Amino acid sequence: MPMDNSNPPQQITLNIIPFTPPITSGDFAFYLTKKEQHYCPIHKDDIKGMLDGVIAEEELEYGNWLYTDFKEPQEDAIILHIDLLEHPHFGSHYYRYLLAEYFTGKVAALRRNFAKELELWIHSQRESTSDYNIYYQFTLKVQYARVTSGPELVLSFDGTTKVLKKSVREIGNIDTELYNWILYKGNLYKWKYYPVELKNDLGNAYPILSNKLKPHFDIAFESTIPRNRYNPHYTMLDLVYKKFLNTPAFKAVIPISEIGFLQAPADLVSRIEGSSNELLFGYKKVGTDMHKAFRAHGPYMPIPHPNVVFFFIYHTPDKYTAVNAIYEYFKNGFNGQWSFPSMDKYIRQPFDMKDASNSIAYDSIDTAVDTVKKRMRNFEKKDGVEYFAVYINPVPKNTADEEDDEIYYKIKEILLYEGISSQVIKSENIYKKEVLARLQQAAQKERGEAFKEKQFHLATFKDPNTRQQIYNQDFNTFLPHIEVAILAKLGGIPWRLNRPTTNELIVGVGAFYSATKKCRFVGSAFCFNNEGIFKGFDCFGSADTKSLAASIREAVGKFLVANHTASRLVIHFYKDIGKKELQPIVDTLHTLGLNIPVVIVSINKTASKELLGFDMAYKEKMPYSGTFVKVGMSEYLLFNNTRYDALSKPKQREFHFPIKLSISSTHPELVADMDSVKLLIDQVYQFSRMYWKSTSQQSLPVTIHYPSIVAEMFPHFTHNRLADYGRENLWFL
Repeated sequence: MPMDNSNPPQQITLNIIPFTPPITSGDFAFYLTKKEQHYCPIHKDDIKGMLDGVIAEEELEYGNWLYTDFKEPQEDAIILHIDLLEHPHFGSHYYRYLLAEYFTGKVAALRRNFAKELELWIHSQRESTSDYNIYYQFTLKVQYARVTSGPELVLSFDGTTKVLKKSVREIGNIDTELYNWILYKGNLYKWKYYPVELKNDLGNAYPILSNKLKPHFDIAFESTIPRNRYNPHYTMLDLVYKKFLNTPAFKAVIPISEIGFLQAPADLVSRIEGSSNELLFGYKKVGTDMHKAFRAHGPYMPIPHPNVVFFFIYHTPDKYTAVNAIYEYFKNGFNGQWSFPSMDKYIRQPFDMKDASNSIAYDSIDTAVDTVKKRMRNFEKKDGVEYFAVYINPVPKNTADEEDDEIYYKIKEILLYEGISSQVIKSENIYKKEVLARLQQAAQKERGEAFKEKQFHLATFKDPNTRQQIYNQDFNTFLPHIEVAILAKLGGIPWRLNRPTTNELIVGVGAFYSATKKCRFVGSAFCFNNEGIFKGFDCFGSADTKSLAASIREAVGKFLVANHTASRLVIHFYKDIGKKELQPIVDTLHTLGLNIPVVIVSINKTASKELLGFDMAYKEKMPYSGTFVKVGMSEYLLFNNTRYDALSKPKQREFHFPIKLSISSTHPELVADMDSVKLLIDQVYQFSRMYWKSTSQQSLPVTIHYPSIVAEMFPHFTHNRLADYGRENLWFL
């Protein structure tokens, strides 16, 4: 259903607490060198004008820095009288110091995060076990005049952390490279940079349990179940506010507002137009729920190829189990606890295998890549036929063997260079190997020499009782995502926005940090209209700004050939864009003779936990879908979910936290115009509905999501450039 903007009004409360400066001015001692580790570096711009006639710029460290500990002056101190209202950035440093001093000894541990904000660790006795302690993590961020006219505290809940109860001394011999953070006497230290006193006192040093450490102590990985996080987060924030902040002792240090958490002023809260969530499906039928509408109406545009031939790639032991099951599901539909239609009924594409000899079986995981490579050299393609591989992956999701995990990417790349898209399905999601092995062992014992493995496997699939024991009866939940992705990879359009077609060049730039390559990779995607048809995927290192600019130049050239003119270039960027990244793009446009505005919408890849809004008029606390709140000069929180009106009942997985946007432009007047800003935010909102890897609602727009997936896969490939086929195809879904 379209969004109803006439619903009961929201009461948006932000996790921001305004406060009054404890002092408006004061004398502070500064030093030219950092005397101790805890000294705070102060940039000269934070106290602009205060150094004139007092100290020469070249005397500052690197010409920019001096230091303070905010305490009584020592030898060589430079005393400056600072007005905190005139120098709010310096004031923020001072407030952080006051917070750290106040909480020392009041919580289990303190840490300054990468942004120098204060982390509080609060011990949970109830959730701790005999093996580890659980700590709740909160961050107190100081900011100035983002939402109000003065200083503000942002209180955020960052989740939980496990700390081993065994000390480093008790653990004894272990690969110490596995250590990352260590808890020592209420402070947190990187193992690489531990202080001398920690090394001399390992009996009081306790390792934080990272995912690398957990297996060494038989501690299970956490499984995340999608659920409504708004209520639990608000409960945690409210508890900390009441216990630690809303007290006379704290208010004597930081005089917080009596209102507590700030209710967002009405002039900062807006909502996107009601029809922005509408999508077009088959026969131009309109819907908002991708899952229901797609099943009812089919794709907006089916696969355009008249002849599509599928083939399997699989581990030989999976032939009569996983391969047979997927063949049956695609060909005839799924008949488990809940049924699911055949492929020709769901995505309007017959499952045609024509020649079964096209399929590729490998006997050992170690020989998988070589087998596929050899077979593809002799793979005979017929003119006018599009081929598609279904890869049944036998490697478990949580395998510890990185080489086995790489097989998927190597096979994917081989196929891309042959111009063939593929869909991976993990065999562990199809059937339970341990149950099958147990039943097979019993059958072998009973039948002796008369036992035939092939007949046994086929019989267990046909028999309803054994099928329920062995095969995943919830596989119907996988099939919609799998088949919609297949449709998109083969050039179909599952659904599109219910909007008049507009021709605007939109560039999406996403990123992924590769732990193995130790660097960040950037993916790009280009869209020439709002139908969701993407062209020109690419990937390169994040420092390679020239390649990014060159790929944009190519896309702009293609756009101009098709549309003759361009009014502006919109870039959805995975972070705040810097001059180093923007300038090559602007130069590229100038070489094309285009003096057009460049609008950058920076979109955080992960949903915002730092800054949140809660609808206090709604039991579940999540604001209406399409709500956006101005939380800075040109920063916004966008709530992107399925709560369209007062009657909506979002599923647990649909309680998405907001995404944080910031908007800038080479033509600042565009950012100052609220109507233009609304259109840009609306565009982000709409593109989140064009994700074709799933029929579930996403919060992140595909302009960031798609290139991020490409950037995640690319480091696993052997070639330094994507195959041409991979640059024009949604192979990564």
